[in-house]
Amino acid sequence: MTRTGSAATVLLLLAGVLLGPTPAAADNLPGPCDFHRLDGESDQAFARRRIICAVERFGPVPGGSARAICIARRESGLDPTATSSPTGQYRGLYQHDRDMWPARYDRYTRLAWELSTRVLNGRTNAIVTIRMVVDHGTWLAAGWPPKEC
Repeated sequence: MTRTGSAATVLLLLAGVLLGPTPAAADNLPGPCDFHRLDGESDQAFARRRIICAVERFGPVPGGSARAICIARRESGLDPTATSSPTGQYRGLYQHDRDMWPARYDRYTRLAWELSTRVLNGRTNAIVTIRMVVDHGTWLAAGWPPKEC
């Protein structure tokens, strides 16, 4: 290899290191809102952070993060494992109907995100809900009356 060829090769390698991975390498990144609970963070505070993340990533939604959190607080007390009594028909942060959940999950998630299929998973529930609201245009059209929020 010539001296010029060696210099060009080194330059290309150096550019690759400095510029970082190509977009194709982004497939190895975790899905949206995939972060861990902070030390001492309550379930409710963790749910709020996940909702804010979902709104920032997939919104805007009417009323922003404040309304999204208010509706989740009204529906579940910001408890991602909340289940309606006595039937258990409605579940999770936004109290999705358990019979409608599989279709909602399929429509509003992507396989590459590696989200849990469980309605009681706060991350998945928040992402599906926010994407539904964006798709339908309003909270009411998506199934959540914004009353009191």
